[in-house]
Amino acid sequence: MAVHDPTHRRPGFRFPAARRAATAEEAAPTTAASAYVLAGLRLLTGFVFLWAFLDKTFGLGYATPSGKGWIDGGSPTRGFLGSVAVGPLESVFHSWAGDAWADWLFMLGLLGVGAALVLGVGVRLAAVAGTVMMALMWVAEWPPARHLSDGSPSMSTNPFADYHVVYAIVLIALAAAGSGAVWGLGEAWARLPFVGRHPWLR
Repeated sequence: MAVHDPTHRRPGFRFPAARRAATAEEAAPTTAASAYVLAGLRLLTGFVFLWAFLDKTFGLGYATPSGKGWIDGGSPTRGFLGSVAVGPLESVFHSWAGDAWADWLFMLGLLGVGAALVLGVGVRLAAVAGTVMMALMWVAEWPPARHLSDGSPSMSTNPFADYHVVYAIVLIALAAAGSGAVWGLGEAWARLPFVGRHPWLR
């Protein structure tokens, strides 16, 4: 009778077997759920910009006191830029504070980015404009500094990843994902002839 040596498994770490690729039917619910999550994130982010525009325009009593709105003669940039107390552009921001061009550019940026995100049109352009705005505000607050120009603590909680950086990354992700099609007018906007000729407007 023939005797066979038993097969012994070699000890050691083994990688798990590769999972089979998901079928189209299995992947569809995940894809749909992701699209709705991104659409919700787009709407919320748009409302952040729109609310800032409305509050600064009409002085709704939140960040902007009643009677201090833009329509009442207040300046949307004087308070923030005038109070910059740290960073390499401190004097530059002080010189911009309250200037009409700075007020108009800032307010048009808030309105344009907010409206584009809520409507789902021009999301790419909104992402660029919003990222520039967030970058300038990040420089104005200058989170890397531990102390302000007068030596007092800056109260910075993170030297890099503050909320301006998070908002910028969200804007870029929304544009990259083409999030304007769900709960938005992105598809209709993309079919317009001038948008088709200039894809950066999508």
